[in-house]
Amino acid sequence: MPQPAADIYIGVMSGTSLDNIDVVAVRFTHAGYVESIARHSDPLPHDIKTTVITLSRGHPMSVKALGELDRRLGECYANAINTLLEQAALRPKHVAAVGCHGQTVYHQPSGDYPFTMQLGDANVIAARTGITTVADFRRKDMAYGGQGAPLVPAFHNDYFADSEQATAVVNIGGIANVSMICPDRPLYGFDTGPGNMLMDAWTQRHRHQAYDKDGEWAATSCAYQPLLNRLLSDAYFSRPAPKSTGREYFNLDWLDRQLLAFSLSPDQVQATLLALTAESIALAIRPLERGRVFVCGGGAHNQALMHALQQALPQWSIAQTDDAGISCDDMEAIAFAWLARQTLNHQPGNVPAVTGATQACCLGAIYLPY
Repeated sequence: MPQPAADIYIGVMSGTSLDNIDVVAVRFTHAGYVESIARHSDPLPHDIKTTVITLSRGHPMSVKALGELDRRLGECYANAINTLLEQAALRPKHVAAVGCHGQTVYHQPSGDYPFTMQLGDANVIAARTGITTVADFRRKDMAYGGQGAPLVPAFHNDYFADSEQATAVVNIGGIANVSMICPDRPLYGFDTGPGNMLMDAWTQRHRHQAYDKDGEWAATSCAYQPLLNRLLSDAYFSRPAPKSTGREYFNLDWLDRQLLAFSLSPDQVQATLLALTAESIALAIRPLERGRVFVCGGGAHNQALMHALQQALPQWSIAQTDDAGISCDDMEAIAFAWLARQTLNHQPGNVPAVTGATQACCLGAIYLPY
């Protein structure tokens, strides 16, 4: 039974891939070490996943439906947290705070009125779990002129910084993002473009499967270079950082427009989408000559994608973050547990050089259970 001290933080993440709600309980030490206490995953209900995809593609939704989605997600997060507490024999008094990212339903970091929307009522989480909850992390950064994303580089820097060599931490979820941690230059990072999102959507359309396990389908064919060149010619890939993106931009509608000029088999397209993910990540890392790359997120399990990354970055050593002590499946949830800790300690969670915000600031809103 854990000692009754509130030194544990719980991170909750349901990402752009819309697969699972990941809940991880951890302790952080002053030496930068992360002690994993317990983890639990619940699948995201299928109808919620379908609704989020509909919203992200710009389809209208009533205020009633939006409010109900917010409430349902809050209940899903609370249920997942309570399951973890029960399985790990933890009580609310053992936990300092929950850091919940929420489910992104729309991300618009530019334009006259930039905004980002994450749903999952944190009042429900705090009330149902009895634990102080920190949520709504991204909008404070946006209020100071930032992209609101990515927010994980500060944690990556805290954990992975090496005074001897460059380190790239790549999260390959629905969208891929990179944190570049170098001993001789400031921390920087950005969303590189599609991660698993397009590969998953194409697999669902043509094979009626959730995803291409281990990249096996993509590996049956070869990337079609003219299509790859066309995809990479999208203005997003050459746009300078800070930049962030999401399902609103990179989706099947975007892909179908690119495919109008070609007549390719589905497997050729899948192979090209895998190459797009690998090459867009490599474009972000390649300006530095060598170093180490740690990969996390669902894409870290795609062996064909990991092989393509190694081929694209031959001077870099590439491994899962598990080799550095943090499960590739837990990294983002742990990052939001760390961000919750930053908030309770009145410390900044964003990195202006990464997001473009005018200043570092304490992120999120705190929801008390009483």
